[in-house]
Amino acid sequence: MKLFHTFTGIVMVALACNTKNDDKKAENWEHFVENTNENPSSETSKTNTMEQGSIYTFKVKDLSGNEFDFASLKGKKILIVNTASECGLTPQYEQLQAIYEKYKDKNFVIVGFPANNFGAQEPGSNSEIATFCQQNYGVSFPMMAKISVKGGDMHPVYKFLTQKTKNGLEDSEVQWNFQKYLINENGELAKVVLPRVLPTDAEITNWIEGK
Repeated sequence: MKLFHTFTGIVMVALACNTKNDDKKAENWEHFVENTNENPSSETSKTNTMEQGSIYTFKVKDLSGNEFDFASLKGKKILIVNTASECGLTPQYEQLQAIYEKYKDKNFVIVGFPANNFGAQEPGSNSEIATFCQQNYGVSFPMMAKISVKGGDMHPVYKFLTQKTKNGLEDSEVQWNFQKYLINENGELAKVVLPRVLPTDAEITNWIEGK
């Protein structure tokens, strides 16, 4: 009988110890889950956070070969557009010049980048492009030297505009001549506007006016 009581006591102690261990494990697990939810790892935070880059880091050459520093445009809204002289959309130069004249004194500027990527519709030299723009449309907004806006030789400015890892907003592809990229007053990409949308469209003018 004593042996039976002794055995029973040992079993009860063992069960009690296992129960305590299980409770401790559960407590530790709850503590782990709680800490994990409250304190996500820095690596996870970095993965979920995309820093938005700035156009102000770029310097380019204009049609005359002079340096153009985007940092000089701080505080202004910027419309960047790839242009061509022999495209069906070339008459958009007229609307571009119109909105530039209307809003240039209201912290707005247009920067044009001639490019020969689509249908070889910008074959001329920088000096020929300058003459064409002036004689046909009276363009007075800044026009940069001819570049490539797609492919392996894409200019760094357009890598910034088209790659989310650089602009922090979205990936895009330049579909044709006269695609517009809208940059806010902080030098950040705000919107991409497709080529056939006219510069005078409300989508653009409302953005300029802050509506």
